[in-house]
Amino acid sequence: MTELITGSQMASIDRRAIDSGVPSIELMEAAGQGVTQVVENLLGGLQNRHIVILCGKGNNGGDGFVIARQVAQSGAKVQVFTATSASEITGDAKTNLDRLPPDIVQSVDRIATVQNALTNADIAVDALLGTGIQGPPRGIYADLIDALTRVKCPIVAVDIPSGLNADTGKIEELCATATCTVTFALPRIGHFFYPGRAKCGKLHLIDIGIPPSAIEPERISTYLIDNRRCARLLPHREPDAHKGDCGRVYILAGSVGLTGAAALSANAALKGGAGLVTLGVPKSLNDILEIKVTEAMTHPLPEVKKIRCLSLRARGDIQRACRTADSIAIGPGLGTHRETAELVRRLVRDCVCPAVIDADALNALACDLDAIRACETPLVLTPHIGEFARLTECSIAEIQRDPIALVLKFASHVEATTVLKGAPTIVATPEGKTHINPTGNPGMATGGTGDVLTGLIAALIGQGLNPSDAACTAVYLHGLAADIAAKKTGHISLIASDIIENFAAAIHHIRNSTACFDLQLT
Repeated sequence: MTELITGSQMASIDRRAIDSGVPSIELMEAAGQGVTQVVENLLGGLQNRHIVILCGKGNNGGDGFVIARQVAQSGAKVQVFTATSASEITGDAKTNLDRLPPDIVQSVDRIATVQNALTNADIAVDALLGTGIQGPPRGIYADLIDALTRVKCPIVAVDIPSGLNADTGKIEELCATATCTVTFALPRIGHFFYPGRAKCGKLHLIDIGIPPSAIEPERISTYLIDNRRCARLLPHREPDAHKGDCGRVYILAGSVGLTGAAALSANAALKGGAGLVTLGVPKSLNDILEIKVTEAMTHPLPEVKKIRCLSLRARGDIQRACRTADSIAIGPGLGTHRETAELVRRLVRDCVCPAVIDADALNALACDLDAIRACETPLVLTPHIGEFARLTECSIAEIQRDPIALVLKFASHVEATTVLKGAPTIVATPEGKTHINPTGNPGMATGGTGDVLTGLIAALIGQGLNPSDAACTAVYLHGLAADIAAKKTGHISLIASDIIENFAAAIHHIRNSTACFDLQLT
């Protein structure tokens, strides 16, 4: 798994590496070499290319000085602008500044000079502020970042685009949009949270020689869900497998006007590999669902008279059906009638196999979290931010300020894997780990995509994955299928069924690629 860290964690890792005997000057040299290689690849060579490098006074600026020396030695025309005078630059950064020819370095006295240089540059390198920034950039740093926002040439950011908070992905007033960002040792949490993620461009991860012994004491608990992990987790079928071996999934879904949610969940479970899918629905909707889902079985259930939603009288029938299931899903399109809500609460309390709880089932449980804690089988909860606000009694603004901490606290409190759907989706486990999903796109902001995810998670649990692994694999596969679909439809025309139709292509991609999605490992 790829670990994600904060800026302060990286500072601790750096100190630990240096204390263990790794010279800090060598770490800086390796970082500069990594960025230089990315710049060269972007330009298709360095000879006679005009490169402008903006440097701060700290280690980020020191990386910039290394880059300047290396690209100049390869024949590039280099201009280095420092945000401070040379007398304010110290340590390894000063050592590398002194290695540069003095005629290519100047401290900024007029921002117009920098703007003119950037206008004529083939590429700009942002080495102004690293991952330790707290608060918005001020003074000359703000002016230089503003200049970067106006350029038309590609921008390579060193570690993180200046002005971006490495811990949260939030923008501190000003931030240039990088063509690519080159980071070191481990990626930062802020690289994957919006709006920062859109500012980073392509992310390159460089090994600069930090030993594992410097990382291990940090006890990192946040991870990126990546292609390699999902490839290991995706189910494989034995040559003599039959449908009963591949997961029996029972889905409790649907009410009048919401049969589409039920159908999408069932079809997603089938395309996700479930061998047998049974859809439990209000009996008056059974004929409709039999037409909508050809490959799934339907189970007509007692309903509230004239309301066409599930009644408490369905409880016994559902419990009997669940005894032969490997996983169940409860919630898509169930409706919010009080009798249906009470049915959900009772079913969750005495659940007999792992279950995925979504949509209206989550709303039914918001007033009775004890029902979740009372369940003796593993649960996966899949709220969007509005549902999560009801479950936690937090405002949406509070959740957005620190989503990782809140979803982790909630998962621990209710002892259930919790999938907070969004951009990005966060999977938190009761054991105290969070997993960030890098796949997906704005086209997923359409009705039914959550129902698809519910069916897919249930299918993977039914095929033998534990709930947290199933949740992580499903959100990655779900988003990747949407990314593949969007290449054909665009974001505006993407619909939930397009995601299901591209599960096969996404599975093929996962099985045949060993690279992290959208993360270039160097």
